[in-house]
Amino acid sequence: MTDYNNLEVLAPAGDFERFTAAMDYGADAVYLGAKKFGMRASPDNFDFDELKKAVCTAHAMGKKVYLTCNTLPRNNEISGFREFIESASDCNVDAVIVADIGVLSLVKKYAPDMEIHMSTQTGIVNYVTANELYNMGAKRVVLARELSIDEIAEIRSRCPKDMEIEVFVHGAMCVSFSGRCLLSSYLVNRDANRGECAQPCRWGYHLMEEKRDGEFYPVFEDERGTYILNAKDLCMIDHIEKLAQAGVTSLKIEGRAKSAYYVSVVTNAYRMAVDWLGNNPGKPLPQWIHDEVFKVSHRKYCTGFFFGHPKDCQYYETGGYIRNYDVVAVIEGCAGGVAYATQRNRFFSGDTVEILSPGREPVRMELNELFNENGDKIETVNHAMMKFHFPCNMDFPCNSIIRKELD
Repeated sequence: MTDYNNLEVLAPAGDFERFTAAMDYGADAVYLGAKKFGMRASPDNFDFDELKKAVCTAHAMGKKVYLTCNTLPRNNEISGFREFIESASDCNVDAVIVADIGVLSLVKKYAPDMEIHMSTQTGIVNYVTANELYNMGAKRVVLARELSIDEIAEIRSRCPKDMEIEVFVHGAMCVSFSGRCLLSSYLVNRDANRGECAQPCRWGYHLMEEKRDGEFYPVFEDERGTYILNAKDLCMIDHIEKLAQAGVTSLKIEGRAKSAYYVSVVTNAYRMAVDWLGNNPGKPLPQWIHDEVFKVSHRKYCTGFFFGHPKDCQYYETGGYIRNYDVVAVIEGCAGGVAYATQRNRFFSGDTVEILSPGREPVRMELNELFNENGDKIETVNHAMMKFHFPCNMDFPCNSIIRKELD
């Protein structure tokens, strides 16, 4: 029988708000970046005071924090790494994620008790590499996204049992091998391997004939359009059982640059899916769990390389996202049959909304009576971050999300 008890749900955190969302909505662990050496430069990330606070918070909840050190540092950055990794060690992070062999050696030298996870950017596609990295001190390998489930299962069978295997299961995919890309550096001088990718693979491209300056012609990969490099998003919510059977230890959700709402919903979906499968072996997921991942901003979904060569993983129509829901408010607490909340987007009395709480099926209700902070009845909640309340015969925990389907 497949064991789901030790299957980790690993969520991203680009700042403390998103860290809190991951904690609240069921992550077993989070991965996050400090101000240096991490592969996402655009989020706020964490200074060491914030990192220490995050680690203390996670540990008090029985959860873990992994710190990304997965850039490919240049010569002039090496001298600053000792202070960085010693500060990270002082914050008691549970592991560091590295992609560079030199960085691995420096972690072992300056933080010898630190657990090491090898990043997907290392390009691990076979058991020989996984075993060598284990022998060099890696506790976990984050496998390349180009692998199938069968290849993952073989790696698992040919490596030590205490070597952990992590795979990406949800989120944006890069068209380059294991995330190592030069396109952004060439076009706009922003190095993807140093956390600064401009995502030119999401752009639409045209041809221009040299003697017809300013006249653009579409580039057709086929009849569907011109976004020739644009990958769909990965989604394995319906295939967790196969991943568990292959010996995967950790289910990794992409998205350190995504919103707190995204982190909440997707983490919650995978948490509920893992728990459902553990309690209902062999049974399919309830439709409402499957549907949750479609209620965040996303590109069309696919299953990547998990089932062999991807047959339909390019998205030719547009470089943008599908978005069907807006967060309109966040609940701060319930008492005496009243829910108290703070606005995020405008909505109206009489609107039908869904309220999402950790580990629960979303509750659909019509908000027919709304009151402002002074107790006056109002017809619309239209001021940013305004406090309001409404009658409610259910209790919802703090940070429950009120969302509305877009027309």
